[in-house]
Amino acid sequence: MTTDLLLEGRHFRRDWSSPYDIGRKAAAQNLADIAAMGAVPTALVVGLGLPGDLPTAWLDGLTDGFGDECATVGAGVAGGDIVRSERVVLGVTALGDLGGRPPVTRAGARPGQVLAVAGRIGHAAAGLALYEAGRAGEWPALAEAHRRPSPPYSCGPAAAALGATAMLDVSDGLLQDVGHIAAASGVRVEIDPALLPVDDALADAAAELGEDPLRWVLTGGEDHALAAVFPSEVAPPGEWRVVGRVTEGEGVQVRGREETYGGWDHFRG
Repeated sequence: MTTDLLLEGRHFRRDWSSPYDIGRKAAAQNLADIAAMGAVPTALVVGLGLPGDLPTAWLDGLTDGFGDECATVGAGVAGGDIVRSERVVLGVTALGDLGGRPPVTRAGARPGQVLAVAGRIGHAAAGLALYEAGRAGEWPALAEAHRRPSPPYSCGPAAAALGATAMLDVSDGLLQDVGHIAAASGVRVEIDPALLPVDDALADAAAELGEDPLRWVLTGGEDHALAAVFPSEVAPPGEWRVVGRVTEGEGVQVRGREETYGGWDHFRG
């Protein structure tokens, strides 16, 4: 079980995202948490706060988004509640089935193991930067990544079945979230920037905006990719890509870089 909140103006803007996009995003970020524990998502329960002047069609689009995202993993919306509010607020609880297996937590990483990621990272941050610069139409795939994440749901249970020792979804930035694994496991994680995925669209958008694409990849949140630690003798399957290793020590270090990076922190902004 996991739960999360989305607030209008913080997690989405109605002038950028359709109600359908918002529904899919709200479902995705919670379903990804279930997958990151090695479970198969089964259902959502949704609490909604909505302004009284929202048309019925807006709510229809939102529920369609929830339903379609749930359908990608065979889950459904089991119920919820609704209340009037000044802005749109969504409180989503997701449920999943471990099939009798123990959950994969953040606390199992050990020195000598490897860090791998599955799914796109940095794309949602790039999309947000493009919206803020008024250039979202020039890179529509990156803009869509901000509005509607695409987590690699099946990679979570697959990683668990192969013996992943720690796992989470990347919601607040790769460094911030891998830092949670390092802290919970009492280890140090070293990331090799040469192994991080930076595709042409990400590189081109960064060049146009005068940004470092690796900063988006390392600190950008809301892609809801998965990051997991595997024993060194296990070859990460399918979409998983090795990007670092676990050593003795504490914290997270990006190899060859001295800059201090940080991900999203709700109380520091």
